[in-house]
Amino acid sequence: MTKPKPFSMIREFHLADWFTLSNAFCGVGSLFSVMTYLQTREVLHLLIACALIPAALVFDILDGSIARWRAQSSAMGRELDSLADVISFGVAPAIIAYGCGMQGLVDRIILVFFVACGVSRLARYNVTSEKLSDGDGKVKYFEGTPIPTSMLLVLVLAAAAWNGALGEQLWLGVVYVGGFQFHPMVMMFAVSGALMVSRIRIPKL
Repeated sequence: MTKPKPFSMIREFHLADWFTLSNAFCGVGSLFSVMTYLQTREVLHLLIACALIPAALVFDILDGSIARWRAQSSAMGRELDSLADVISFGVAPAIIAYGCGMQGLVDRIILVFFVACGVSRLARYNVTSEKLSDGDGKVKYFEGTPIPTSMLLVLVLAAAAWNGALGEQLWLGVVYVGGFQFHPMVMMFAVSGALMVSRIRIPKL
């Protein structure tokens, strides 16, 4: 039995995999930017966090295109893509929302629900993609909205940050549910999460 060489996995990465990792890099960078904002309260860091999500989407689109162009699709690439998407389009948007001021108990529960829906959506896609694909292996439609649609939420948060609508000035204000803070704006994450785990069929372009 041949002993695997150290770091052989890195050498086995395809070009598309490096684009997928760049997607994850943007997502993690977004998380760090939010943490920096929470320390310094400099809105620029929050805007950088928001800007990294569209950058992640570009890499997410390119990795699939490159994999098909080079005919190098693999199970490894599919799993990498899902894990990167969880970071960039699940965890990062939720943390950006937290940074913007959605920090009440009800807010946190809804943000966790959103991330859980994103993880479930990707797991379902990985399990059912082969069944949903046509003869050439291409998936014809999505079940539920794709997790990258969370970028729309990030754009709303970026607009709020740009206009200084953060914390107590967050759009739609704040209400109290059983003594706990609740920002109505967080409901867009609840709706997005519910749509991701729905059975709505969306044609894949």
